[in-house]
Amino acid sequence: MNTSTSSTSETSSTTTIAVVGAGLGGLACARVLQLHGLDVTVFEQEASADARPQGGTLDMHGDTGQVALRTAGLYETWRALARPEGQQMRAIDPFGADVVMDEIPAEDDEFKPEIDRGQLRGLLLDSLTPGTVRWGRATQDVTPLPDGTARLRFTDGATEDFGLVVGADGAWSRVRRALTGVRPEYSGVAFVEFGLDDADRRHPALAAFTGQGTMVAKTGGNAIFAQRNSNGHIRGYAVFHAPEDWHAGFAFADTAAVRATLLERYAGWHPELLGFLRDNDGEFTHRPLYVLPVPHAWTSAPGVTLLGDAAHLMPPLGVGANLAMLDGTELATALATSPSVAEAIRVYEARMLPRSIETAAACREGLVHLLSDEVRPAAA
Repeated sequence: MNTSTSSTSETSSTTTIAVVGAGLGGLACARVLQLHGLDVTVFEQEASADARPQGGTLDMHGDTGQVALRTAGLYETWRALARPEGQQMRAIDPFGADVVMDEIPAEDDEFKPEIDRGQLRGLLLDSLTPGTVRWGRATQDVTPLPDGTARLRFTDGATEDFGLVVGADGAWSRVRRALTGVRPEYSGVAFVEFGLDDADRRHPALAAFTGQGTMVAKTGGNAIFAQRNSNGHIRGYAVFHAPEDWHAGFAFADTAAVRATLLERYAGWHPELLGFLRDNDGEFTHRPLYVLPVPHAWTSAPGVTLLGDAAHLMPPLGVGANLAMLDGTELATALATSPSVAEAIRVYEARMLPRSIETAAACREGLVHLLSDEVRPAAA
């Protein structure tokens, strides 16, 4: 990859930067830092890039995620992988299985094209200087130091000091603890993930329901969402209100027990729609929905800041990855153009925090409508 060897600030020659977490926001931050010639290392607790599946499909918004991709110099590479047809949105009546809404994007509509999360992460990883990401390095905690730097302590007891530690380590961030004691709270909504492989050939009826983008069927506080991914895969979710321990009577590894429980919950739905729960491939995955309170903010501390879910964990209504990448690229740009790390943090947080609070409030309201009987799925 090509990176610049100069920067418009003094930061490049005086500061080492640690990004904790190799998710989309952390990688976008590292990419732009390297474009400006700044010294950055990404620490990731997972053993490798392929340690686990990276999840489903993401829509990159023209005013957030795509802005970040342009800043990172990766827009054209992303565009070659993106699926504009994935913007299709349809709603299905849960009892009659009739299509009650079908929004097909115009041929030139590229405001929110879809891309598989794994493809996007791979694109970002490939853009970094080899060796930037240190795999298998789990963070224990971060301590701001009197000289304005921060000490990063790993779970093996080793420590390293940096001019800045960026917490990009997601919902259960260890870096967040250096700034705020707030922890995510259960939202009262459970997601149960499932998948359909080679869907057009093996599950043609379910593929037809899904279309080229996203399908939703919902009533009475229960919903089924399905999203088209690349390579013929469909990823779906059963979504419903439930107490946090709703699954206490069985193990999620017992696929038959999960399936029976879900089919009982969705009893009365059209038999063909129930195929999403009855005929899916592989195991179910429990993804309870946790959120940070609104507003979530903190008093700036020397040498530490947050981005993405570590800063503003909110309901998954299509904005999280977009905001994380925008956070990361804006922070990197501030570091490259500010006279000091402290000023860069001030500039970045003054922009990021109000935006995230406003968006989180909108998502909180959107979650109320997510499981309502309104035809249109909630979107921020």
